[in-house]
Amino acid sequence: MVLKNIFRSTVLGLRTWSVFAGARQGNTVFPAFKQPQCSFYANWTLTSICKRDEILLNQPVRQYARPSRKKQEFPSQLQDLNPSMLKHEYASVPLAQSVDDVVKKLLTLELANHSEKLRLKEEQLIAKVRRDEDDRNSTEVKVAILTARIRNFQEHLHKHPKDKANKRWMLMAIDRRKKKLKVLRRTRYDSFEKVCQELGITYTFPPEYYRRVTRRWLAKKAFCNKVFQEVQKQKAEQREKQRAAEAKGKEPHGTVA
Repeated sequence: MVLKNIFRSTVLGLRTWSVFAGARQGNTVFPAFKQPQCSFYANWTLTSICKRDEILLNQPVRQYARPSRKKQEFPSQLQDLNPSMLKHEYASVPLAQSVDDVVKKLLTLELANHSEKLRLKEEQLIAKVRRDEDDRNSTEVKVAILTARIRNFQEHLHKHPKDKANKRWMLMAIDRRKKKLKVLRRTRYDSFEKVCQELGITYTFPPEYYRRVTRRWLAKKAFCNKVFQEVQKQKAEQREKQRAAEAKGKEPHGTVA
């Protein structure tokens, strides 16, 4: 492209020089009526370039820019929280219902931040799976708290997918929840089913161990099987010799006259 522009400017300079040179000699030269013989190649090149430019201009414009794709909205777990609900620390205070509107706005979720809403959502999930009213340390309660935090991380990572720190925290929380669900499934299966149903958790078993079959692995396995068979043969021979020796020792000895 750079060589093409240099060549075009050179040709235009030669043509201009030829026109002014003819004008100095008294012969006014115009490209439409008379052209110097030395500029034939230059004019032919300019004509071909102009035709090529006309062809390019007549072509339809291609849309190289891709249309922007909007991300699908991720369903938030805090959507079902009513703004008129009281915060968790004021829900058990009877005086909070009889205050004026200005103070009530401060006590409800209308002006609450994200952490306060998440705290109330955790309490709602805990109330679904706890064993009794005073239960705060059971496996079911811990699973409910981890579930609320994991969904909060998922919502955040949908908006900010390059946030590696929060992604790491989310994966660590998922691993902890898997371990607690595994223990709960082994010890209290009825509670395990209730937790999965109430919290909407799908428990999947870990994949089975799989080893890629290669020629080296097959040769090694065949060699190990051969060694194992030889060892078994040697042990069988030793057992036979031991039995023969025991049988020979049990035979009655002859009496000496």
